[in-house]
Amino acid sequence: MKNIVILISGGGSNMAAIVRAAEREDWERNLGVRVAAVLSNRADAGGLAFAQARGIATQVLDHKGFDSREDFDAELARRVDAYAPDLVVLAGFMRILSPGFVDHYAGRLLNIHPSLLPAFPGLQTHRRALAAGCKFAGVTVHQVTSELDVGPIVEQAVVPVMPGDTADTLAARVLTQEHVIYPRAVRGFFQRAAVCQAVLTTSA
Repeated sequence: MKNIVILISGGGSNMAAIVRAAEREDWERNLGVRVAAVLSNRADAGGLAFAQARGIATQVLDHKGFDSREDFDAELARRVDAYAPDLVVLAGFMRILSPGFVDHYAGRLLNIHPSLLPAFPGLQTHRRALAAGCKFAGVTVHQVTSELDVGPIVEQAVVPVMPGDTADTLAARVLTQEHVIYPRAVRGFFQRAAVCQAVLTTSA
């Protein structure tokens, strides 16, 4: 069984979308994949209760108890590694990860960003898109690298900007697409891995 570990800091709506997709599409039987654990840096993260109700292991690791980002990330990696993850998914995990953590999970660390990267990396994406007069906004799933919001793009969805949109209304429309493409990107990660394994087995 291949394991997914999801990191959250809040309500975890993207985490919930992935878990629901895994249940609906029976990833365990069809892909040999399961969501093994959900970890948060905040004890009050609402998504923890959702995961617990689904029988998924949860842990809290408060970043405020560490002297440095590197110390926190080292302990976080130790806890994540206890679940032997094949993929680590950032789903509203509000921490900038250290290069050491990113390198440790290179090629198996995904993030979702509420813009059409490379446009508008960082924060306040919807406000910035509206200020720039964009006719379209969107969302991107990408591999995580040590440079913020610059990793290889995995999936994108385009969302039209409507007359009278505010940052909040645009964000809500983008969020609906986040819940569509993030599960698809996670599923695709394992489907591609299975194809590669089959090719290697055939070649051998």
